[in-house]
Amino acid sequence: MDSPSFWLDSLGPIERRPPLAGDLEADVAIAGGGYTGLWTAYYLAKADPGRRVVVLDAEYCGFGASGRNGGWASGLFPVPEAKLARRYGPDAAAAMHRALGDAVDEVGRAAAAEGIDCDYAKGGTISLVRGPAQLRRAQRDPGFIDAEKATAICAATGVLGGLYSEHCAALHPAKLVRGLAETVERLGVTVHEGTRVQRIKTGRITTDRGTVRAGTVVRALEGYTAGLAGHRRDLAPVYSLMIVTEPLPERFWQRVGLARRETFTDERRLVIYGQRTADDRLAFGGRGAPYHFGSRIRPEYDRVPEVFEALRATITELFGIDPPIAYRWGGPLGVPRDWMPSAGLRGGVAWAGGYVGDGVAAANLGGRTLADLILGRDSDLTRLPWVNHRSRRWEPEPARWLGINVGLRATALLDAIDRRRTA
Repeated sequence: MDSPSFWLDSLGPIERRPPLAGDLEADVAIAGGGYTGLWTAYYLAKADPGRRVVVLDAEYCGFGASGRNGGWASGLFPVPEAKLARRYGPDAAAAMHRALGDAVDEVGRAAAAEGIDCDYAKGGTISLVRGPAQLRRAQRDPGFIDAEKATAICAATGVLGGLYSEHCAALHPAKLVRGLAETVERLGVTVHEGTRVQRIKTGRITTDRGTVRAGTVVRALEGYTAGLAGHRRDLAPVYSLMIVTEPLPERFWQRVGLARRETFTDERRLVIYGQRTADDRLAFGGRGAPYHFGSRIRPEYDRVPEVFEALRATITELFGIDPPIAYRWGGPLGVPRDWMPSAGLRGGVAWAGGYVGDGVAAANLGGRTLADLILGRDSDLTRLPWVNHRSRRWEPEPARWLGINVGLRATALLDAIDRRRTA
């Protein structure tokens, strides 16, 4: 596989847009050609067609997490609503979660309006409860459903109940990001691929191909933020890995369900996530790959054989099958020190990110929020609690490496303890 994911590979060869050819002037310069950067460009172009907007990407649009993720456009937010309420008040916390739920619909609306066929299917999401410890925790949640209802959605093994939310859609992430890139170009945005951003400062973005000067610059690099000068400790690049099966027979789907292409996970602590693709594959991923010292990002880190094997074994455990695996891949996502995503604008420098793996819908919300901030609009979006939030920086090495990897091991250990108590 030459491309970094099944999603990208399924689109055929990627034709790269020309790199930046020397210095350039713009009104808004955006570092990063993933969802955040492209949604920001999209809403700016729709609101103010005369504004000169430039998007820069080191590889090509969608090379990073936007072309590799699990294809969940979800209303999930890594900070629980109760915790947000303690800090910002219940109304602000509810508004944050409501805005993310609305973003799920906005992704589908905008894709349809622009003719982007990204296999969008809003079936909701279910987190299966598959053990007594999980059941005790889940029964306290108002979204809890019993075993019969949960199994009717996703007939995995050992289901004791579930948590269901309507605020999620399954989609083909690479079709969405590549379609967005084509759309913003059609709207007059300039996109330069093969252009590596080296430094961001007020009024300019410095790249390996020249400098773009702009009244507003936007950092939209998510897991790749750590490679930017002066930002090593802002977001930790933590790897998530995925596998996808060959298309599975109809008799499997008749038994398992996911008839509306509901996305699925379960209540274990170490995150797993899956979807039924439009062509009837299981796309399945999870955390567990190590964080690498110094926030390093390298192509070889995308593949960890023991994690791929653990994902395959988990599919077997969940569904009682040992399916043929067609693709294996991975990539980094961006994690802030307090797990709180943010979007903001200060001193002519805007940013959005730190989605902790739940960025497909959140990036759309981030793009709309940044567009309002850049345009000087006072809106419901610009008053959300994540606006201009600043997470404290990660610790220097080796404390960062030790803390993140110990946390990953501890999470896996807690899941193992839960399983032993069930046995």
